Amino acid sequence: MTKRSSKQLHKFSNQKSDINYSRKNMKITINFDDTYLPVKIQNDLSEMTFSSPQTDGSEVLIVVIVERLDNSYMPNVYNLGFGPPDGNGGFLDNIRLKHADIDKLFSTVLFHGLNFLQINPQLTMGVDGSDDLRATMYHLMFKTNRDYLDEFFFPIGVDWYVRIFRDGHYEADEHGNYIAKPRPEPFDFDRSRHDLYRYYMFQLT
Repeated sequence: MTKRSSKQLHKFSNQKSDINYSRKNMKITINFDDTYLPVKIQNDLSEMTFSSPQTDGSEVLIVVIVERLDNSYMPNVYNLGFGPPDGNGGFLDNIRLKHADIDKLFSTVLFHGLNFLQINPQLTMGVDGSDDLRATMYHLMFKTNRDYLDEFFFPIGVDWYVRIFRDGHYEADEHGNYIAKPRPEPFDFDRSRHDLYRYYMFQLT
């Protein structure tokens, strides 16, 4: 995973850009009864590794990392990300892999997120996309798995806004930079993939 500054939102997709995204695999089917077994797992569930078969018959070790979102406006949000280990406690985000079963891959990652929330029910989990193609896939994942995930998660969409004062000025910091703040709302299932949220979150049902 590439670490980002406090001014940046941790991105689920940046942390898992190893997936070979395309229009044909944007639809993900989640099934918590069909996941990969962990190879290694931390006691606090902050990290887990598993092997993901590739289309060429090889296997790649994947690390799942759960860490606090570096954003003061959402102090109880933890970001969920994954990718091949980088050897420095994070994971690589600059290679492409062709996973043999992308449904099982995402089911494994989300299942780990579910387990983390079950021992930390006061927290919220977040995922995201660094570009429209990836964010569209996550948006559709929430929509197409609505009935299944409803048993486990309460989905939340987050937009960002800048406050406009009555005099027409925008809220800014001491350096004149506009201050963008998150605005969470219950995920709108009527919202199309052409109107993506900035960030996606879920809590235990």
